[in-house]
Amino acid sequence: MFASGPETGQENSGVSGPLLIPMRFVWPYGGRRVFLSGSFTRWSEHIPMSPMEGCPTVFQVICSLSPGYHQFKFYVDGEWRHDEHQPFVNGNYGVVNTVFIAREPDMVPPTSSPETPGRSNMDVDDVFIRSEPVPTISDADLEVSRHRISAFLSRHTAYELLPESGKVIALDVNIAVKQAFHILHEQGIPVAPLWDSCKGQFVGVLSALDFILILRELGNHGSNLTEEELETHTISAWKEGKVQLSRQIDGNARSYPRCLVHAGPYDSLKDVALKILKSKVATVPITHSSAQDGSFPQLLHLATLSEILKCICRHFKHSSSSLPILHQPICSIPLGTWVPKIGESNGRPLAMLRPNASLGAALSLLVQAEVSSIPIVDENDSLLDIYSRSDITALANNKAYAQIHLDEMSIHQALQLGQDANSFNGQRCQMCLRSDTLHKVMERLTNPGARRLVIVEAGSKRVEGIISLSDVFKFLLGV
Repeated sequence: MFASGPETGQENSGVSGPLLIPMRFVWPYGGRRVFLSGSFTRWSEHIPMSPMEGCPTVFQVICSLSPGYHQFKFYVDGEWRHDEHQPFVNGNYGVVNTVFIAREPDMVPPTSSPETPGRSNMDVDDVFIRSEPVPTISDADLEVSRHRISAFLSRHTAYELLPESGKVIALDVNIAVKQAFHILHEQGIPVAPLWDSCKGQFVGVLSALDFILILRELGNHGSNLTEEELETHTISAWKEGKVQLSRQIDGNARSYPRCLVHAGPYDSLKDVALKILKSKVATVPITHSSAQDGSFPQLLHLATLSEILKCICRHFKHSSSSLPILHQPICSIPLGTWVPKIGESNGRPLAMLRPNASLGAALSLLVQAEVSSIPIVDENDSLLDIYSRSDITALANNKAYAQIHLDEMSIHQALQLGQDANSFNGQRCQMCLRSDTLHKVMERLTNPGARRLVIVEAGSKRVEGIISLSDVFKFLLGV
């Protein structure tokens, strides 16, 4: 498409000298093979771009350019493309993106050029660019979107979540806790309903949080629970002492609910979602009993927010324009937990840890901050991994929990124990960018195992925030 020419970054800039400044180029719109070309290559060389780890639809490359004004374009799967969300102009080579690289911090880009400038609504890394503010959605459009989603969820029932075939694992309250967590680990599930045969009812759930509390109790020198007792300690006995234990740990006086939060197959999807949100649980069992007193119910399914979100995405797939909120970048809406900016004291801080932090510190943070996962970052706050509540079940393998001390094992070592467990397509860290639309984030959260997305800076993977399934539903339903 482009022929060689005299145009280079140095000639365009009017700046002499060998000074070169690293510049990161990002193409966040997917493709199989993506290349970069521009005035700094005389439009004759195609520079290959690499997909970002954890974000396969985001391609990047770093080039060292001379200060000044440059033009560039992307070659995606055999087709020339420009990024409409970065500054662009109409020039001799069609529509091309532009960038101005300052030699000094006080240097400003030229105020005019031979071409007609285009609009920009996204920041570009490592470049001094004036961008238009991120568009905001009106209150009217927000209410319209919420009303239509609420109406859809109210019309459809949990029956639509039931698979044609499959298995649901439940645990008897009389089996040993140790055996129960072996089952969770072997089956690769984070939670299981509990069945009490004497009452003829499902009476609760056993989750990864239970295992975390048990491990912390084992590490407590004043505890009455020993490793030997854990061999025979039943789920029923553990649940009876859990309320008292929860009031002792870290001064937390909140009582855990004793009754099971469940739903019926004909409850609306909105009711199911609200039960999950209000109870702060990961799943709600869908049960049905033919008896008038509700005894001996059948366990039909374990409903999750991910499944309900998939229903929303599927229903509005070809009519997304009816939901204006879906096209908003996530940075423009009150969604998720973000790293506070300098000088900000509002909001909930984002919990992060270094890989050399102790496992005990991670478990304490999971309990105290009431979060389901913690990003693991390096000294530059770039994402390395993520530690989730469900990762704790890996310690049930080969009785690893009996051979470690929580304050002596690092998070890195704990993750190595279960490095093949709970992975999603070989990628544990599911990521997104602040410029991604709500629709794109929702679709990514419908993937199996993706309960949260870490918001990172393109290229550096510096953590900027985190969005969970519950965050999305709280925003969509206005709760």
